[in-house]
Amino acid sequence: MLTLSHHQISRGACLALLCSSVVFSGCSHTGSVGAAPAGSADTAVMDANLFANINELDYTAPREAAHITADDILDIKVFQADELSGKVRVDSAGNISLPLIGTVAVGGLTPIAAEQRIKTLLGQKYLQDPQVTVLVEGGFTKQRVTLEGQVQKPGVYPIEGSITLLQSVALAGGLADLASPDRVVLFRRNGQQMKAYRLNLDAIRAGIMRDPYVRGDDRIVAHRSDSRYWFKEVKSMVSGLISPFN
Repeated sequence: MLTLSHHQISRGACLALLCSSVVFSGCSHTGSVGAAPAGSADTAVMDANLFANINELDYTAPREAAHITADDILDIKVFQADELSGKVRVDSAGNISLPLIGTVAVGGLTPIAAEQRIKTLLGQKYLQDPQVTVLVEGGFTKQRVTLEGQVQKPGVYPIEGSITLLQSVALAGGLADLASPDRVVLFRRNGQQMKAYRLNLDAIRAGIMRDPYVRGDDRIVAHRSDSRYWFKEVKSMVSGLISPFN
Protein backbone atom coordinates (compact mmCIF):
# COMPACT_ATOMS: atom_id res chain seq x y z
CA MET A 1 0.00 0.00 0.00
CA LEU A 2 1.41 3.44 -1.05
CA THR A 3 1.91 5.88 1.81
CA LEU A 4 2.50 9.63 1.15
CA SER A 5 4.60 11.71 3.48
CA HIS A 6 3.32 14.96 5.00
CA HIS A 7 5.80 16.88 2.82
CA GLN A 8 4.47 15.22 -0.38
CA ILE A 9 0.84 16.00 0.53
CA SER A 10 1.61 19.65 1.20
CA ARG A 11 3.46 19.98 -2.08
CA GLY A 12 0.55 18.41 -4.00
CA ALA A 13 -1.96 20.71 -2.35
CA CYS A 14 0.09 23.76 -3.32
CA LEU A 15 0.24 22.64 -6.95
CA ALA A 16 -3.53 22.08 -7.04
CA LEU A 17 -4.13 25.52 -5.55
CA LEU A 18 -1.80 27.12 -8.09
CA CYS A 19 -3.57 25.43 -11.04
CA SER A 20 -6.94 26.57 -9.71
CA SER A 21 -5.64 30.13 -9.46
CA VAL A 22 -4.51 30.09 -13.10
CA VAL A 23 -7.87 28.74 -14.31
CA PHE A 24 -9.89 31.34 -12.42
CA SER A 25 -7.52 34.08 -13.51
CA GLY A 26 -8.08 33.06 -17.14
CA CYS A 27 -11.83 33.17 -16.63
CA SER A 28 -11.68 36.69 -15.21
CA HIS A 29 -9.72 37.97 -18.23
CA THR A 30 -12.22 36.39 -20.62
CA GLY A 31 -14.97 38.53 -19.15
CA SER A 32 -13.09 41.82 -19.34
CA VAL A 33 -14.82 44.82 -20.94
CA GLY A 34 -13.59 45.81 -24.41
CA ALA A 35 -14.72 46.75 -27.90
CA ALA A 36 -17.61 44.66 -29.20
CA PRO A 37 -16.29 42.10 -31.69
CA ALA A 38 -17.38 42.33 -35.29
CA GLY A 39 -20.64 40.49 -35.85
CA SER A 40 -21.68 40.62 -32.19
CA ALA A 41 -25.24 41.41 -31.13
CA ASP A 42 -24.13 44.80 -29.78
CA THR A 43 -22.53 45.70 -33.11
CA ALA A 44 -25.68 44.66 -34.98
CA VAL A 45 -27.80 46.91 -32.76
CA MET A 46 -25.41 49.85 -33.26
CA ASP A 47 -25.50 49.26 -37.01
CA ALA A 48 -29.31 49.23 -37.10
CA ASN A 49 -29.61 52.38 -34.99
CA LEU A 50 -26.93 54.40 -36.76
CA PHE A 51 -27.39 53.64 -40.45
CA ALA A 52 -30.38 54.33 -42.66
CA ASN A 53 -32.09 51.60 -44.68
CA ILE A 54 -30.18 51.08 -47.93
CA ASN A 55 -33.48 50.30 -49.68
CA GLU A 56 -34.09 54.06 -49.63
CA LEU A 57 -31.28 54.54 -52.17
CA ASP A 58 -31.73 54.83 -55.94
CA TYR A 59 -31.15 51.58 -57.83
CA THR A 60 -32.46 52.62 -61.23
CA ALA A 61 -30.95 55.40 -63.31
CA PRO A 62 -32.88 58.59 -62.54
CA ARG A 63 -34.74 60.10 -65.47
CA GLU A 64 -33.95 63.56 -64.22
CA ALA A 65 -30.30 64.62 -64.23
CA ALA A 66 -30.12 65.08 -60.47
CA HIS A 67 -31.53 66.86 -57.47
CA ILE A 68 -31.18 70.39 -56.14
CA THR A 69 -27.87 70.95 -54.35
CA ALA A 70 -26.01 73.74 -52.55
CA ASP A 71 -25.12 76.78 -54.70
CA ASP A 72 -27.80 76.03 -57.30
CA ILE A 73 -29.69 79.16 -58.35
CA LEU A 74 -33.44 78.61 -58.46
CA ASP A 75 -35.76 80.73 -60.58
CA ILE A 76 -39.04 80.64 -58.66
CA LYS A 77 -42.25 82.00 -60.12
CA VAL A 78 -45.55 82.27 -58.27
CA PHE A 79 -48.45 82.96 -60.67
CA GLN A 80 -49.92 86.45 -60.22
CA ALA A 81 -47.60 87.16 -57.27
CA ASP A 82 -44.54 88.94 -58.59
CA GLU A 83 -43.52 89.98 -55.09
CA LEU A 84 -43.05 86.29 -54.24
CA SER A 85 -41.16 85.46 -57.43
CA GLY A 86 -37.46 85.77 -58.13
CA LYS A 87 -34.09 84.03 -58.15
CA VAL A 88 -32.56 82.60 -54.99
CA ARG A 89 -29.38 80.70 -54.26
CA VAL A 90 -29.43 77.44 -52.29
CA ASP A 91 -27.18 77.76 -49.23
CA SER A 92 -24.69 75.18 -47.94
CA ALA A 93 -27.38 73.56 -45.77
CA GLY A 94 -29.73 73.09 -48.74
CA ASN A 95 -32.09 75.94 -47.77
CA ILE A 96 -33.55 78.95 -49.51
CA SER A 97 -35.26 82.00 -48.00
CA LEU A 98 -38.56 83.21 -49.47
CA PRO A 99 -40.94 86.07 -48.62
CA LEU A 100 -43.76 85.22 -46.21
CA ILE A 101 -42.74 81.59 -45.61
CA GLY A 102 -39.09 82.15 -44.66
CA THR A 103 -36.60 79.28 -44.77
CA VAL A 104 -37.47 76.35 -47.02
CA ALA A 105 -35.40 73.15 -47.21
CA VAL A 106 -35.00 72.16 -50.88
CA GLY A 107 -31.64 70.36 -50.89
CA GLY A 108 -31.99 66.84 -52.27
CA LEU A 109 -35.38 67.57 -53.85
CA THR A 110 -36.21 67.56 -57.54
CA PRO A 111 -37.56 70.86 -58.92
CA ILE A 112 -41.04 69.30 -59.03
CA ALA A 113 -40.82 68.27 -55.38
CA ALA A 114 -39.55 71.75 -54.47
CA GLU A 115 -42.53 73.28 -56.29
CA GLN A 116 -44.90 71.13 -54.25
CA ARG A 117 -43.22 72.05 -50.96
CA ILE A 118 -43.36 75.80 -51.67
CA LYS A 119 -46.96 75.49 -52.89
CA THR A 120 -47.97 73.70 -49.69
CA LEU A 121 -46.32 76.29 -47.44
CA LEU A 122 -47.87 79.22 -49.31
CA GLY A 123 -51.28 77.57 -49.32
CA GLN A 124 -51.33 76.98 -45.57
CA LYS A 125 -51.76 80.67 -44.66
CA TYR A 126 -51.25 83.07 -47.52
CA LEU A 127 -52.59 82.02 -50.94
CA GLN A 128 -55.44 79.93 -52.19
CA ASP A 129 -54.26 77.19 -54.56
CA PRO A 130 -50.97 78.90 -55.53
CA GLN A 131 -49.32 77.97 -58.82
CA VAL A 132 -45.56 77.60 -58.42
CA THR A 133 -42.79 76.75 -60.87
CA VAL A 134 -39.14 76.09 -59.98
CA LEU A 135 -36.36 76.05 -62.54
CA VAL A 136 -32.65 75.47 -61.92
CA GLU A 137 -30.71 78.21 -63.66
CA GLY A 138 -28.22 76.70 -66.08
CA GLY A 139 -29.56 73.21 -65.53
CA PHE A 140 -27.68 70.68 -63.42
CA THR A 141 -24.16 71.51 -64.58
CA LYS A 142 -22.48 71.59 -61.16
CA GLN A 143 -23.16 68.07 -59.94
CA ARG A 144 -20.33 66.65 -57.84
CA VAL A 145 -19.58 63.87 -55.42
CA THR A 146 -17.04 64.02 -52.57
CA LEU A 147 -14.83 61.02 -51.73
CA GLU A 148 -12.97 60.99 -48.42
CA GLY A 149 -11.08 58.70 -46.08
CA GLN A 150 -9.30 55.61 -47.31
CA VAL A 151 -9.43 56.14 -51.08
CA GLN A 152 -6.43 56.59 -53.34
CA LYS A 153 -7.24 60.16 -54.39
CA PRO A 154 -9.64 61.93 -52.00
CA GLY A 155 -11.39 64.95 -53.42
CA VAL A 156 -14.46 66.47 -55.05
CA TYR A 157 -15.31 65.00 -58.46
CA PRO A 158 -17.75 66.39 -61.03
CA ILE A 159 -20.29 63.90 -62.33
CA GLU A 160 -22.42 63.91 -65.44
CA GLY A 161 -25.53 61.86 -65.95
CA SER A 162 -26.06 58.71 -63.89
CA ILE A 163 -23.18 57.22 -61.90
CA THR A 164 -23.13 54.45 -59.29
CA LEU A 165 -21.27 54.09 -56.00
CA LEU A 166 -18.65 51.75 -57.49
CA GLN A 167 -18.08 54.13 -60.38
CA SER A 168 -17.70 57.01 -57.95
CA VAL A 169 -15.05 55.16 -55.94
CA ALA A 170 -13.26 54.38 -59.19
CA LEU A 171 -13.05 58.13 -59.89
CA ALA A 172 -10.87 58.39 -56.76
CA GLY A 173 -8.60 55.55 -57.89
CA GLY A 174 -10.33 52.89 -55.79
CA LEU A 175 -9.88 52.02 -52.12
CA ALA A 176 -6.56 52.50 -50.33
CA ASP A 177 -4.72 49.57 -48.76
CA LEU A 178 -6.04 50.21 -45.23
CA ALA A 179 -9.68 50.56 -46.29
CA SER A 180 -12.33 48.06 -45.28
CA PRO A 181 -14.69 47.32 -48.20
CA ASP A 182 -17.61 46.78 -45.79
CA ARG A 183 -17.08 50.13 -44.05
CA VAL A 184 -17.92 52.43 -46.93
CA VAL A 185 -20.51 55.00 -45.87
CA LEU A 186 -22.56 57.21 -48.16
CA PHE A 187 -23.72 60.44 -46.50
CA ARG A 188 -26.74 62.16 -48.04
CA ARG A 189 -28.58 65.26 -46.89
CA ASN A 190 -32.36 65.27 -47.24
CA GLY A 191 -33.42 68.79 -46.36
CA GLN A 192 -32.20 69.39 -42.78
CA GLN A 193 -31.45 65.72 -42.11
CA MET A 194 -28.15 63.98 -42.80
CA LYS A 195 -28.41 60.23 -43.34
CA ALA A 196 -25.66 57.61 -43.46
CA TYR A 197 -25.89 54.41 -45.52
CA ARG A 198 -23.41 51.60 -44.90
CA LEU A 199 -22.39 49.71 -48.03
CA ASN A 200 -20.11 46.76 -48.77
CA LEU A 201 -18.12 47.10 -51.98
CA ASP A 202 -17.14 43.42 -52.01
CA ALA A 203 -20.80 42.42 -51.72
CA ILE A 204 -21.70 44.81 -54.56
CA ARG A 205 -18.97 43.36 -56.79
CA ALA A 206 -20.19 39.84 -56.01
CA GLY A 207 -23.79 40.75 -56.89
CA ILE A 208 -24.99 40.16 -53.32
CA MET A 209 -25.74 43.84 -52.72
CA ARG A 210 -27.08 46.25 -55.34
CA ASP A 211 -24.94 49.14 -56.55
CA PRO A 212 -26.86 52.37 -55.82
CA TYR A 213 -26.77 55.50 -57.94
CA VAL A 214 -25.29 58.56 -56.28
CA ARG A 215 -26.75 62.05 -56.31
CA GLY A 216 -25.09 65.39 -56.64
CA ASP A 217 -23.56 66.51 -53.33
CA ASP A 218 -23.34 62.96 -51.94
CA ARG A 219 -20.30 62.29 -49.78
CA ILE A 220 -18.65 58.88 -49.63
CA VAL A 221 -16.24 57.99 -46.82
CA ALA A 222 -14.16 54.79 -46.77
CA HIS A 223 -13.12 53.85 -43.22
CA ARG A 224 -10.02 51.99 -42.07
CA SER A 225 -10.22 48.28 -41.41
CA ASP A 226 -8.29 48.63 -38.12
CA SER A 227 -10.34 51.48 -36.65
CA ARG A 228 -12.08 50.66 -33.35
CA TYR A 229 -13.93 53.96 -33.23
CA TRP A 230 -15.42 54.31 -36.68
CA PHE A 231 -19.00 53.92 -35.37
CA LYS A 232 -18.43 56.99 -33.18
CA GLU A 233 -16.94 58.86 -36.13
CA VAL A 234 -19.98 58.16 -38.30
CA LYS A 235 -22.35 59.14 -35.48
CA SER A 236 -20.50 62.45 -35.07
CA MET A 237 -20.69 63.09 -38.82
CA VAL A 238 -24.44 62.43 -38.92
CA SER A 239 -25.08 64.67 -35.91
CA GLY A 240 -22.90 67.39 -37.38
CA LEU A 241 -20.44 67.46 -34.47
CA ILE A 242 -17.45 66.94 -36.76
CA SER A 243 -16.92 66.96 -40.48
CA PRO A 244 -14.45 64.65 -42.24
CA PHE A 245 -14.80 66.59 -45.45
CA ASN A 246 -12.63 69.64 -44.75
